[in-house]
Amino acid sequence: MDFPFDINQLFADRISVLDQNLTVARKAWGRPDTHNQIATVIDELGKASAKAQQLATPITSAAKMQSNRHHLYLLKDREGNGGRGMAVGFLKVGYKKLFLLNHRGAHLETEPLCVLDFYISESLQRHGYGKEIFNYMLECERVEPQQMAFDRPSPKFQSFLKKHYSLEHCVPQVNNFVVFDGFFREKSVVQVRKLPPRKPEGEIKPYSLSEREALREEQRTLPWPFSRATLSPARGEISGS
Repeated sequence: MDFPFDINQLFADRISVLDQNLTVARKAWGRPDTHNQIATVIDELGKASAKAQQLATPITSAAKMQSNRHHLYLLKDREGNGGRGMAVGFLKVGYKKLFLLNHRGAHLETEPLCVLDFYISESLQRHGYGKEIFNYMLECERVEPQQMAFDRPSPKFQSFLKKHYSLEHCVPQVNNFVVFDGFFREKSVVQVRKLPPRKPEGEIKPYSLSEREALREEQRTLPWPFSRATLSPARGEISGS
C-alpha cells in the first residue's frame, strides 16, 4: 500500500512495533506531522483489512490503538513506491481475558495473547510476508502459536496457521475466539483457572460468572440474620475484541 509521504522516514526498520502511543524506535526527524502520518497508515491498513474480511467497520484504527494496550507489527518494503517505501501489511496482538471451554467442556478463565487483526496487501500475498511478520511477532512476544487465541480467523488465515504452524484441530468455543489443540496443555504459559462449580439446584447461571458474582448468589441463600440485603445481579461478561 502506497502513501503520498515517505514511509521510510516514519518507520526505520523493516518490521516496526507500535504501541498505544503510536511510537516507533526512531523519531522521524522531529517533524510535527509524523504522528498524523502514522495514524493515517494505521487507519488505511485497518480499512483494507476490514474490506478483505467483509467487515462493516474496521477493527483496527489509530484511535482504537490509543485506547488499548495492543501491539501492532507493521511490515514495509523499503524499495517500494519509488524508494519512499510501501506498507506491506500488519499484525495486531493483545492480551484478552477470555472464558473458554476445554476438551471436556469445562469453563476456564484465562488471559492469553490473542491475534486480533492480520492483513497482507492482496497483491503481495503468497510471497512469504505473512510468515515473516508472524514469526517476528512470536519471537518478540516470546510465545508459541498453540498458546495463542485467534479472534474470528478467516478461512484463509486458518489455512495459513495449518500450513506453517500445524494448527488444525480447534477446540469449539461459544465466543468469537478460536484456540487449537495444545492450548490447554501449555499450563506453564497459559494460566487457566476453573470457575466456581454451579450449585445443583436452582437456575443455571451464565458461564462467565466470576467468583464475586458466585459469592453474591450464596449470600442470597444464607438464613436470616446472616443474609445481607438483596444484591442486583451483574451481567455476565463475555470478552471479545
